[in-house]
Amino acid sequence: MGVGTLLIAMPQFFMEHYKYERYSPVSNSTLSISPCLLDSNNSLPIPVAEKSQSKINNECQIDASSSMWVYVFLGNLLRGFGETPIQPLGIAYLDDFASQDNAAFYIGCVQTVAIIGPIFGFLLGSLCAKLYVDIGFVNLDHITITPKDPQWVGAWWLGYLIAGSITLLAAVPFWCLPRTLPRPRSREDSSSSSEKSKFIMDDHTDYQTPPGEKAKIMEMARDFLPSLKSLFGNPVYFLYLCASTVQFNSLFGMVTYKPKYIEQQYGQSASKANFVIGLINIPAVALGIFSGGIVMKKFRISICGAAKLYLGSSVLGYLLFLSLFALGCENSDVAGLTISYQGTKPVSYHERALFSDCNSRCKCSETKWEPICGENGITYASACLAGCQTTTGSGKTTVFNNCTCVGLAASKSGNSTGMVGRCQKDNGCAKMFLYFLVIAVITSYTLSVGGIPGYILLLRCIKPQLKSFALGIYTLAVRVLAGIPSPIYFGVLIDTSCLKWGFKRCGSKGSCRLYDSNAFRHIYLGLTMMLGIMSIFLSTAVLFTLKKNYVSKHRSFRTKRERTMVSTRIRKENCTTSDHLLQPNYWPGKETQL
Repeated sequence: MGVGTLLIAMPQFFMEHYKYERYSPVSNSTLSISPCLLDSNNSLPIPVAEKSQSKINNECQIDASSSMWVYVFLGNLLRGFGETPIQPLGIAYLDDFASQDNAAFYIGCVQTVAIIGPIFGFLLGSLCAKLYVDIGFVNLDHITITPKDPQWVGAWWLGYLIAGSITLLAAVPFWCLPRTLPRPRSREDSSSSSEKSKFIMDDHTDYQTPPGEKAKIMEMARDFLPSLKSLFGNPVYFLYLCASTVQFNSLFGMVTYKPKYIEQQYGQSASKANFVIGLINIPAVALGIFSGGIVMKKFRISICGAAKLYLGSSVLGYLLFLSLFALGCENSDVAGLTISYQGTKPVSYHERALFSDCNSRCKCSETKWEPICGENGITYASACLAGCQTTTGSGKTTVFNNCTCVGLAASKSGNSTGMVGRCQKDNGCAKMFLYFLVIAVITSYTLSVGGIPGYILLLRCIKPQLKSFALGIYTLAVRVLAGIPSPIYFGVLIDTSCLKWGFKRCGSKGSCRLYDSNAFRHIYLGLTMMLGIMSIFLSTAVLFTLKKNYVSKHRSFRTKRERTMVSTRIRKENCTTSDHLLQPNYWPGKETQL
């Protein structure tokens, strides 16, 4: 995991420095510059222009043949290898060797501690997002954009270096663990395993084996297909797997684009979005997971109770999620995109035009996104499109003067100046953002309460010898069928609400600079809600199927309990006295020992 994390950061050291669209190639200049005239008159000699175009073409060829994605792919591949023993095998080991009453609590503790990582990750990401991507490589005094600018790119690679180094340090104690971990001898004598015996009628002799016996890899490989068939033939496991996959599609898509949603909907910076998610939202998830484990331990909830708690938390969580539809902000006032240049009314899709009479004499680029905020509170795509005649200052303190389009929609004061950057949204949006955080925290807590009951349901609905294998298939399905596709189709649908696309130096389409806030909100929240409703229906099917199987087996067990009580006691005594003669195929911890 440590090596893979460090490998992901390597492209930063092999790629060229980040380049963004600038207002002027002249820095630290006190002369008045006219963006409009500079764009309308080509001041470059023909040989210089041809040389610049040739250089751009060469850079485009280099970018097209870039293979930096290989480092990210290999890094994530190594991280996947390292995470495997921790989740499926670690959870299975806890459930094997902890008592029935304490298993949910221990698993809840492990999952809660695992959430602490994302908390520090988001806080570290918030810090890195404030730092310019090429910090330490370029002179920061010449950077003219701020973290609130859509063109800003933070030091994404710095967090991977820090996390990778910490992971390498955390790997040291693992080398001090023994090759095999001890197993309690009196596990089967505990009366707490009665529920498992009611639901899974299995031979108790399968749990006894000499401590020194080792599993064989060929034996595991030979049992793979029969074990897979047994898992998918279990209706409870299969329905729970489908419900979890659909729900994680909803959650992964929501979490992936939540920072972007906060930025575009409420006008917050990327740094602040990561900060509030890490400081408020993720701890709520950790508390919810821990609470689920406490509830399972304190009230000794059965497997049917765990299914009900899992379903109830999903229903309540998505009902709370519905209220987020009402907590949105209106679009920013951007001339030619959301309102007209006169600033009178919103414009429709067919009326959107960045060119107007006020900037008709300026030969401006329609593809550039260099936003300035006019004194009238309207954002313009560039100083040229705002019709600005002169500029004073440099860098982040640049002031544009005599802007004809700003004066056209100016207030009574008649100011026609503009500043670098987008205009802030109104004060009412800040209040909406506060309400959004409160509802998001409560929703995250409610949904995560069902995490541990879901794990217990997964572990109890299958044969004990398939526990690690079932957890591995579950983790694989969630990551492959939810972790990979959900950010892709979420992003494709969200991009349909884009109002202004950026363009790369080679002319290809880049990232979106401005979204339609209303369309973004309905697509982002609507898709999350739709997937959540699908998972609720599947969870309901899990509960009905579980009740049908559990009640029938529990009734059969209760009617035969008097007949089997004596024979079970005799079998236990025989197993204890003749333990050295038994050579079974499974014992608790077999897969973790392998």
